This record gives sequence, structure tokens and C-alpha cells, in this order.
Amino acid sequence: MKYSDGFWLNKPGYDVNYATQMYEIHSNERSITVVVTSNYIQNRGMTLGGPILEITFTSTLENSIKVTVEHYRAAKKTGPDFTLYEDSSFKPVIEKLENGYRLTSGKTSVELGGQGGPWDVRYYYDGKLLTKSGWRTTSYIKEADWRTNNRIMEKQGQNFYADSSSDCPAIMREMLNISVGENIYGFGEKFSTFVKNGQTVDVWNNDGGTCSEQTYKSIPFYVSSRGYGVFVNHPENVNFEVASETVSKVSFSVQGERLQYFIFGGETVADVISHYTDLTGKPALPPAYTFGLWLTTSFTTDYDEKTCSYFIDEMERRDIPLEVFHFDCFWMREFCWCDFTWDSRMFPDPKAMLTRLKQKNIEICVWINSYIGQRSSLFDEGVENGYFIKNKDGSAFQCDMWQPGMAIVDFTNPAATEWYKSKLRALCEMGVNAFKTDFGERIPTDVVYYDGSDPLKMHNYYTYLYNKAVFEVLEEYYGKDKACLFARSATVGGQQFPVHWGGDCFSNYESMWETVRGGLSLCLSGFGFFSHDISGFEATGSPDLYKRWCAFGLMSTHSRLHGNSSYRVPWNFDEESCDVLRHFTKLKGKLMPYLYANAVKTHETGVPMMRAMVVDYSNDPGALNLDRQYMLGDSLLVAPVFNEEGTASFYLPNTGRWTDIQTGEILEGGHWYEKKYDYFGMPLYAKPNSIIAYGDFKRNFTYDYANNTELVVYGLEESKTAECVICDENGKTVLTVTCERKDNKIIVKSEGNGTFTVKSADGLEIVK
Repeated sequence: MKYSDGFWLNKPGYDVNYATQMYEIHSNERSITVVVTSNYIQNRGMTLGGPILEITFTSTLENSIKVTVEHYRAAKKTGPDFTLYEDSSFKPVIEKLENGYRLTSGKTSVELGGQGGPWDVRYYYDGKLLTKSGWRTTSYIKEADWRTNNRIMEKQGQNFYADSSSDCPAIMREMLNISVGENIYGFGEKFSTFVKNGQTVDVWNNDGGTCSEQTYKSIPFYVSSRGYGVFVNHPENVNFEVASETVSKVSFSVQGERLQYFIFGGETVADVISHYTDLTGKPALPPAYTFGLWLTTSFTTDYDEKTCSYFIDEMERRDIPLEVFHFDCFWMREFCWCDFTWDSRMFPDPKAMLTRLKQKNIEICVWINSYIGQRSSLFDEGVENGYFIKNKDGSAFQCDMWQPGMAIVDFTNPAATEWYKSKLRALCEMGVNAFKTDFGERIPTDVVYYDGSDPLKMHNYYTYLYNKAVFEVLEEYYGKDKACLFARSATVGGQQFPVHWGGDCFSNYESMWETVRGGLSLCLSGFGFFSHDISGFEATGSPDLYKRWCAFGLMSTHSRLHGNSSYRVPWNFDEESCDVLRHFTKLKGKLMPYLYANAVKTHETGVPMMRAMVVDYSNDPGALNLDRQYMLGDSLLVAPVFNEEGTASFYLPNTGRWTDIQTGEILEGGHWYEKKYDYFGMPLYAKPNSIIAYGDFKRNFTYDYANNTELVVYGLEESKTAECVICDENGKTVLTVTCERKDNKIIVKSEGNGTFTVKSADGLEIVK
């Protein structure tokens, strides 16, 4: 939200008190605290009033700086709070400088000006300035005419800013500098312009589709092309103005008397994301089978066991490998969502049916959400036992927005959580392997929770508890290495419960591009894996779009055919669609030794598997704005085709010679290219000095990745080495191969077990 009127004035109705003078500075072995006044104190009489801010700098993890800004320290603090993995034993290095203080954590540091001087804070990584705060930045804001503002915002549907319990709500704001040429990215799954400079971002989950500024997954974290990230540790709405109020600043504000944020420094954007996920949690490793092709019944289509069996059998007959079959909403009877009970009209013996389907060598996923309709057989039980979110009068909250009279499960109530989990366990007993956890965004704020949680904070945080509960059931039943969700909503920490998909997109090329932007923004926000509805969810696209989206979908970490009112089986489009889907499914299957090793790396480091070019190439100006291509793992560049003409424009970073893994064509990096592709082609380039492993794929995506494997060495330069790691289906390293180029020969060394051959894409001699 903007509080200024130009640069010099404040918007009418707001009193802005800027941090002005560093009046006192105190330090101990772990932190530095600054008492900051809003005016220069020239005599004792000027100390009789406020406001003053107490700002504490510390570090609880290496390469992170934790900043806490407080006005009234006794102000009531209510949960929920994000789950953070801080190290209480970590000690930063604190130094008294000639003109101030320095706190250092790893290679990341903050330097403060001297006591009595102006507010001056600078953040560095290895001596390089990252960002800074100073004159007219950090501020404490009061609404001078808050009652009028609240009434206006309530009419606009923005009542999450209102707080009738306070005589005059306060707002805490920080503003951090943007340097010349600096780009800002992230904030969760944002479908707006990929580079966020110039945008207003509200961290507030909404069910708004992919074609608006709203998002299902809002994350108060951004990364900079300069190699740092900022995480605002508040589950409630955080408002960011990204070079949109003061054009040289990112400002962020929250309601209340306290603001806390973390700054992470790194050598690369990848390092920054890794540090951020050290704090908020690493993505779990999805089971190997989940990387295969998923097919769904679609949403409003008619289906029964005969329909489902036909789709599965026809995919088999056409030699299109299928790993997962998903039952969308209408596996349950209409008006009864969710009662977790199969519609007996369509599925009279669901356990027997699932047994028959699983004999076809597939896994089963079913759709669920956390809303219980009034016609559900579980509704009265939930009301009687107090399992639902309540109105202020003690009755269960209800609305008609999604299901008639629906209530919402209160996951702050342990008994309600266990009750909900018990319904999912029964489905696992039947043979269900995964759950699509839909919704979780439409969470009201004028309600009461079992544990007294602040409903404004719970609006975004609710999805964390929801997905965590479901994920725990799958871990409990199948083991920690076999749990997988297909989740729509998320907040901070939700990356620990993969996989997430991009929500409701239209069947056109513009929406396909929106989907790429949203996925890349999400993955820059700590999420390691991403999927989407191949060919679009709304309406039905052309065969041309279907085939291009199949290529994009299979070259994503997770690949699902899903739609609204029509089946997304390829033969419903044209025969060539079957051929294209088969081609890219098998290509992805062959790439599983490479892909799964990268999935393990994502699980261990937090660096996303599907990632924007800036993650790896922030030092290349040509890579900073790219939002129509990405890296899939650390060595494979993917650039989908977004038009009926079949042309792709793409940029190869300036790191050497890149090789098309399908055609063998070699191109020099540091240039833009435009090429035309048939439906079986797209830009798929191996980066220089890399090895990509191709497995002995037959039909299932879970197989022995180290047996009969072909390792192809791409663009290896003289005196340089490349390494390839191959893992088993449990994520354990079983084979490591190192290749070094000497005298125009490639010398191969290996460690571990496996049968493999090595090939040079440049035709060089291989020496073992």
C-alpha cells in the first residue's frame, strides 16, 4: 500500500514517523540493538515523547541477517507463526567499528552507522553491497482517519487491513534500496510480469485463476539479481511496493507494532534460495513414479470404471506410458464434497475397482479439499464435535461459495485434524497413493479458531496446516520417501509438501506463458517442483496447442493431463497428438537418471529443479529478464514453443557451446536464436561442460537408473571436468562418473556400481 504523495509528502490521513537518528546502540555476543528516534534529539526535553523504534540485528543461520523492528514491545502477539528452522546456538561475529558496528554471518554482513548519527544500514556479501536502508525508509505509520479508511476498505473487500479492536491501527514499514539495473523476482506463484519491478504485491491467497494479479500461493519472500533475498516473517497480509511507490526502493509493510524480516546473501541466486530453505524447510523428495505422466478424469466430465479403464487401456494400446490415474471431484456424489465416499452409482465396489486398476501398473490419486458441504455425511459429526472453524457466536462458519452450506475443517484443533486424517487413511487402505489437495485459499477472516489463532494470519497459513496433515498421512502409510501431494494453495513452508500445480489456466498460448511465469516465480520462492494442466484447464484448446503444451508439460518436473469439461486424452485432439505425447513421455522416461539425480539435489539444497535462467546466470545480463525458457535441472535448457507458427526465440547464456540433445546441433552461447520446430521438437539444449544420463527406459519411470545407462558428454572444454551422479529410486547415490578432457580425449573415472557407456556429443575419443 502506498503511503506517500509524491516523494516529499505523505498521503492525507497518515502520519509517517521515519527512523531518523540512531540515538543509542547496544550490543552483546549475539545481537546489536539500536534505539532509533523519529527526530534528531537536540536536548533532553526532546526525549519526553515518541515514537521510538527498537531495532535488533542478529543471525540464527549462516549467511542470514535477522532484523526485528518494534514500537510497543508489550503489544499482544498472537499466532500462528511460520515454522522456522533456526539454530539457537549460532553466534554471529560482532565488531565495533570506528564509525559504527558490523554483524557478520558467514560472508553476509550488516553495517550500522555510529551512535548519535543518522539512520544508516547497509548489507553486504563478501564485501559487495547488496542493499541498504537509510533516510526516509524505515517507518512507523498511524492512520489519522482510520475509521473512515476502514469503512472504505471494508466496502472494497479489503477488511483484512481493518482491526476494530484497536483505537488506531499501526503499520510498520521497511524500505530497502534497489540499485541500478537490479531486478526483483518471486513473491510466490505470480502470473504477472516476471520481473516484479513496478508492481504492487499483496501476499494474500486467492482463488483467482492464472490470468490475474491474484495467486493461490503467496510467499513474502523475494530474490534480487544482485544475489540476496528478503523474507518477511509474517503469515498475515504483507504489502510490497516494488519500485512502485519510491522507484528506487522495495517497501514492505504489515499492520501492528512489530516487523521482522531476514536478509540472505549468496554468491548466486541459487545460494540465496538454498539459505532461505535452510530456514523455512527443504522440499521433500517426490517418489520416482510421480515424474511420469498423470492422466485425470477431468472436472465436470462423466465417468465410471468403464470410462477410466478405457482411458488407461487405450494409453497402453497406443504405447503411451502412464504412471498415475487421477479421479477428480465427481468420484464423490454431487453436493456431498467432501465425504470421502465413492459415488456408489458410478463405483459400486471401489476397493475392488482400485485393485483392478492398479493391476494395470498405475498409481491412483484422488481429489479432496478441506471443505465439508452441508449434504456431506460428515457434516453433522463435524458440527457436533466442534471440528469446524466457528463464527464469533460459536456456530460453525458456513457459506455457499463452493459447496452448498459448506463448513471448513479447523486444523488448529488436534481432534479435528485426526478426524480428517482418519478419512484419508481409509482411502489409502483402498489403494489410493496420492491426494490432490485442492482449494485452501477461500478462508474467512471474521471467524474464531479452536486454538485462538489470529484469523488474519490464518487466512494464508491455513493451507500449511491443511497440506501438512494430508502429507503426514501419506508419509505414515507409504513411508517418508513415497509421499506426494498435488497441491494448489501454499504459503511459507509449503514447499516441504510437494508437488504444486498452477491452478486454473485457459486453453491458449497466452495462458501457457502465464503458467511458465507463475511456475518460475514460485520456484524462485523456495518451491522445488512445479506442474500445470497440460493444454489448459478452461475450455478446450486446438490440437496445435495441445501438442505444444504436451512438450512443455513433459519437460516440466511433473506432468499432468487435466481439464474442465472435456477429456484431455490425446486421441480426442488428433492422431498426431498421440505420437507427440508418446515421444515426449518416452524422452522424459529416458532422462530419469538425470532428472531424478537433480530432484535429489533439489531435496538436499532447496535449489529448484525447474528454475528461471537468473538462478544460474545472474552474471549474464542477457539472462535476467527471461520468462519463456528455463533450466530443468542444472544442465538442460528448455524453451517451449508459444505460437501456431512453430517458432521459438531463445537465448543461450555466454558459457560456451550448447548442444541440442535431440538433433545434436551445436550453437555458441551469448546469442539469441529463432528457430522453427515441428511438433516433436523444441529447444532442448545441454549446457557446456555437462553430462546427461539417459536410462534404459521401457515403460515405468521407476527403474534401475544405473543399469545400461548412456552418459553423453556435452561441450567439454580442454582441461575441464564434468561430473554425473546417478541415484536409485530412494535417492541414494549408486554411481558417480567424472570425465576430464585432455589432449582432445575424454578420460573417464567412475565410483560405485552400474553398467554404462560414455559418448561424446563432439565425437571425441573416450578413454576409461
